[in-house]
Amino acid sequence: MATYTQSINRLLRIMEELRNQCPWDKKQTIDSLRIQTIEELYELTDAITEHNWKGIKEELGDLLLHIVFYSKIASEEQQFTFADVVENICNKLVFRHPHIYDHIKVEDESAVKKNWEQLKLKEGKKSVLSGVPQSLPAMVKAVRLQEKAKQVGFEWDTPEQVLEKVEEEMEELQQALSQNNPSEVEAEFGDVLFSLVNYARYIGVDPENALEQTNKKFKARFEAMEALAQQQAKNLKDMNLSEMDELWNTVK
Repeated sequence: MATYTQSINRLLRIMEELRNQCPWDKKQTIDSLRIQTIEELYELTDAITEHNWKGIKEELGDLLLHIVFYSKIASEEQQFTFADVVENICNKLVFRHPHIYDHIKVEDESAVKKNWEQLKLKEGKKSVLSGVPQSLPAMVKAVRLQEKAKQVGFEWDTPEQVLEKVEEEMEELQQALSQNNPSEVEAEFGDVLFSLVNYARYIGVDPENALEQTNKKFKARFEAMEALAQQQAKNLKDMNLSEMDELWNTVK
């Protein structure tokens, strides 16, 4: 079995060969690779959601290839190398873990996170929220914003307080609906979602994963409902809601 060093060196050598000899690899830029990188990341998250370890291994390899690819292009532009990327993350990890590599003491995971955010501010970041990517999916972004705000104490004390906020936002949404103001309805609906994401954090639920599990459950049941209708020589588009609901309860 190859060592880590041998495997990494082999990957770097293959990347060098592809960049020099393959017409497709030759023409790639950081811009052309961007959307593919996003796709690879989503494929990895799919595998993680399904606990598909074989898939996780494969998708991690695909992401590693992209990291090496970007690094190769950067080296051609005389910006940085793959070794620089690795060394940079090593330095960052050591700096942000003084409780491991220095004499700082922390009590628990929460203290580690708070210390992490303070260290990031020392690195030049202007806000504890500045590390949240703009292009993150909205629900994931909401979780990250809330988690980061928590590190400076901007947080409710109990889940009950958060649930009260959810109920308050629901009331404001109903008010906006009664006023028939589309832009206000959208804003209030966003507030409801944001407060629900916050409540999910308080009760230990990953809202993105929870919604994805529900998506999969709905998809499986709806497809089963379609199959059942077909067995009964029926077509869903020709059925009323009551008839479809009966099929739904059967497959449920």
